[in-house]
Amino acid sequence: SYLTANNNQNFLYTARPFLKRAALVISYVTLVLYFRLWIMGGSMPMFSEQDNPASFSPYLLTRFLTYSYLLAFNAWLLLAPITLCYDWQVGSIPLIESIWDARNLATVFLVLVMTLLSLHCIAVFKKLEHKEVLVGLLFLVFPFIPASNLFFRVGFVVAERVLYMPSMGYCILFVHGLKKLSTWLNKWRIAVLTLFGLLLLLFSWKTVKQNEIWLSRESLFSSGVKTLPHNAKVHYNYANFLKDQGRNVEAIYHYKTALKLYPRHASALNNLGTLTKDVVEAKDYYRRALQLNPQHNRALFNLGNLLKSQGKKEEAVVLLRDSIKYGPEFADAYSSLASLLAEQEWLKEAEEVYKAGIENCPESSDLHNNYGVFLVDTGAPERAVSHYRQAIHLSPTHHVAMVNLGRLHRSLGQNKEAEVWYKRALKVSRKAEILSPLGALYYNTGRYEEALQVYREAASLQPLNKEIRLALAQVLAMMGQTKEAEKMMNHILHEDVECLECYRLLSAIYSKQEHYAKALEAIEKALQLKPKDPKVISELFFTKGNQLREQNLLDKAFESYKRAVELNPDQAQAWMNMGGIEHIKGSYVTARGYYKKALQLVPNSKLLKENLAKLDRLEKRFQEVQEKDQT
Repeated sequence: SYLTANNNQNFLYTARPFLKRAALVISYVTLVLYFRLWIMGGSMPMFSEQDNPASFSPYLLTRFLTYSYLLAFNAWLLLAPITLCYDWQVGSIPLIESIWDARNLATVFLVLVMTLLSLHCIAVFKKLEHKEVLVGLLFLVFPFIPASNLFFRVGFVVAERVLYMPSMGYCILFVHGLKKLSTWLNKWRIAVLTLFGLLLLLFSWKTVKQNEIWLSRESLFSSGVKTLPHNAKVHYNYANFLKDQGRNVEAIYHYKTALKLYPRHASALNNLGTLTKDVVEAKDYYRRALQLNPQHNRALFNLGNLLKSQGKKEEAVVLLRDSIKYGPEFADAYSSLASLLAEQEWLKEAEEVYKAGIENCPESSDLHNNYGVFLVDTGAPERAVSHYRQAIHLSPTHHVAMVNLGRLHRSLGQNKEAEVWYKRALKVSRKAEILSPLGALYYNTGRYEEALQVYREAASLQPLNKEIRLALAQVLAMMGQTKEAEKMMNHILHEDVECLECYRLLSAIYSKQEHYAKALEAIEKALQLKPKDPKVISELFFTKGNQLREQNLLDKAFESYKRAVELNPDQAQAWMNMGGIEHIKGSYVTARGYYKKALQLVPNSKLLKENLAKLDRLEKRFQEVQEKDQT
């Protein structure tokens, strides 16, 4: 018993360093696993069938045979990295569903090799000079265990990245084997080393070529299609790239290829829906995507927006709410739902959605910008400023928020601040939609030369944009360049004979040229278009009255002014002009009535007050003349 106790003490003394190291490693691994679980919210990550098809197979034999073969496949990748791909998912390696599958031979061969290596390790365990194989095996096997599906499901079929650490063990085993081979084949040692050198050169060349694949998204995603054409995921990824590049025809082809290889690919169906121009077909794609995955927040969002555009607002609201429910960090869904609620005058609910979106997606610059637009539209411009600024803070190149902030300052009469923001937006991008509001600012503040320069640049960027050309023509007319403005208007009218604003501006141009008959003709054509807005019709009749008055056709002018005030009683200038005509005709009492109506609308008008004063003097003089005649 003394000997036994003594042996136990010797064993404990000898094993103490090992036990310490083991305890340290176990503690470290436990802490790392706990930290990992804490990051993931205390639960394992959720994977889909396309991530790891074998793990979703209901058959134990299929799972066992496929998992076993994947070990052999990874070993082959280490030995001969010929076929490499950035993503080995759906269909990359077909499932092994039968023991008669020829690929099982690779599994058997791997088991045989690993068994022989293990037996070798056991046989030479006590010989310190032969620990290389053991160390190599430990580095080869243990780092790979977490990726083997042995303890839990992983989110990939094959992942080249998980072979980085096992490759250390493989290198140890390879060098040990090379040393042994050189010893056994002493006569052929130089030939063996030469072949090894050539192999190193070959793998170095392969490394360089593989690195080139990772230089850009296009080279990476296209390489996947070439390497694994039977992999649905690489077709899907390449289609996404093509879609982002605007190469929609090619993108559609690869989405459809992905669906042929994996018909249950919900995201491919959803993205196809966004590319098709046929509304019915798009709706079908979205619904099929939702049948496969009812919680697909992007498909819910896209279908909701489609129904929103068709006026099916109640259904759209439900779908957009579900999109937020299943994707609470999807900022676009909050913006779309809030705008839809605002359209239906549900302003309180819309604001709540915006606030929830900003809380869940605080880094979304677009959400802050859209909320700012909502606040401006609902009469809270002061609150909008902070959200526009936050959008710019989150995305310093957000030129839309800069333009919106400029428009807000413009509406508040803060023209200098507005100009600063417009110019800042132009530093980000010189687009016509940024130049136009800056041109309008210059025009409305009398800076016509600058307005002309800005509008010319905008027109050069968008030569077919009617609104920009109209604005440019208006500036030209204001600066007296009426011939160029007239030519521009006629060109637009040649493209669009129903351009109401073109006729109005053309009338103003002719009037400036003192071609009043042509000006009147242009207004008549505008009236023939029969606009629906009474105020617009009122403005047209008012302009018509002005042209008739210039031709001294006072009675007809009066009738036009009368039509103008019938359609829009707040048309003060028309009332005043009617008063002026009656004034000229000597109907002082009637003229006074029209002047007073105009004065009620614009009580601070100096011209009206002067006209009334003239009328008073005329009436007084008229009374004096009458009194003299009577005496």
